[in-house]
Order: sequence, then C-alpha cells, then structure tokens
Amino acid sequence: MAQSLRNSAPGGPTNDYHLLPVTDRQMRYAHAIAQQSALEIPVEARRDRKSMSAWISAHKPDDPSPFANYPTGKQVAFAERISRSKRRPIPSECFRDKQMMSRWIDQNK
Repeated sequence: MAQSLRNSAPGGPTNDYHLLPVTDRQMRYAHAIAQQSALEIPVEARRDRKSMSAWISAHKPDDPSPFANYPTGKQVAFAERISRSKRRPIPSECFRDKQMMSRWIDQNK
C-alpha cells in the first residue's frame, strides 16, 4: 500500500523517462540535424525523450575530428576511480580509443 502511494504521489520519484516530453535542447539539435541532412523529424520521435534520443543517435553526422575516437572525460574519470579502488592500472592504449576504454571499464567494474 505504501509503495503504491509513494509512486502515485505528485512530484515523487518515478521511472517515467520514456514518458517525459522532448527537451528544447534535443529539439534544437534534431532540427539542426534535419536541416543539414534534408530530413523530416517524424511525429513518433517528437513524442518523448527516449524516441527523440533514438532518432538523434540514428541520424547524427559522423565526427571527422581526429579526437572523435578518444574516450570522454567522464569515461576517463570513471575508469580512474575503478583503477584506484581495484589497484589496477589502465592500459595506455585505452586513453586513445573509447571502445577499448569502455571494454576495460566493463571488465573491471
């Protein structure tokens, strides 16, 4: 009973990310992608954050930067926390490839 009241309470914690409306930032980025690629944003993608995120991921342009394959700062920080707590060094090649860094993180969590 308390569980049902807690989930139905207004402003309470929910797990409804898939029901939240699209953010302004998502919409601006989707419009920029659509304009560059001469695409139309489908109605289904405009319904919620999860759908819009999936559309953006499917249509965003490839990054030609030589640093596009490097791990993100958050990825490196997380790996370094794992490295300190497990007392395991991070291989140097992981700092040049985000896929390798991701695999190292998954194997050492």
